[in-house]
Amino acid sequence: MIEARPDFLQALRRLCDERGLLLILDEVQTGLGRTGRLWGSEASGVRPDILTLGKGLGGGVPISALLAREAVCCFAPGDQGGTFGGNPLACAAALAVLDEVLAPGFLAGVQARAGRLRAGLDALGARLGSPPVEGRGLLLALELPNPDAATRAAERGLARADAAQDRPGLLLNAVRPQRLRFMPALTISAAEIDQALALLEALLRSPR
Repeated sequence: MIEARPDFLQALRRLCDERGLLLILDEVQTGLGRTGRLWGSEASGVRPDILTLGKGLGGGVPISALLAREAVCCFAPGDQGGTFGGNPLACAAALAVLDEVLAPGFLAGVQARAGRLRAGLDALGARLGSPPVEGRGLLLALELPNPDAATRAAERGLARADAAQDRPGLLLNAVRPQRLRFMPALTISAAEIDQALALLEALLRSPR
């Protein structure tokens, strides 16, 4: 995971303006509160010409969307059709998600939970000898010092789960053999964050 720095996005915006190009940003993963703001690009102060959305927009129901500034939008309502275009169930789910994300205090809560997770991961990383956590909001990555450590932790996290013994597992995303990515639900609780951090440390310190 390589974060686009604000100065990079700002330079990209200037370049597009100078050359008469459209700036299109993919916010499928970073949009709708994932970084603690409605759009991930907000932190840079950059306004794209076109923005793409998906995944979190439907809260688990498949949907995607494209937003465009009026000056560059080539569609009138009804122009773009398709088999699943305007699906009532998916659109209802998206509206419910937007109501929740735009509710007063929701994004502030995401920022608070993100701060708790980041602080916990940084503390764990310091004990393990890892570099500082990367990312923003509830989209973070931890680089581990040992080869294949992330892969092994992900395998142990699944193997640990045992419903019969009321023993929770931990679903981890090892995007590289030494790197874990964290994208928890925006509504994750402080208790769940603390439990996940404790389980993660146990998995990483396990000799097997």
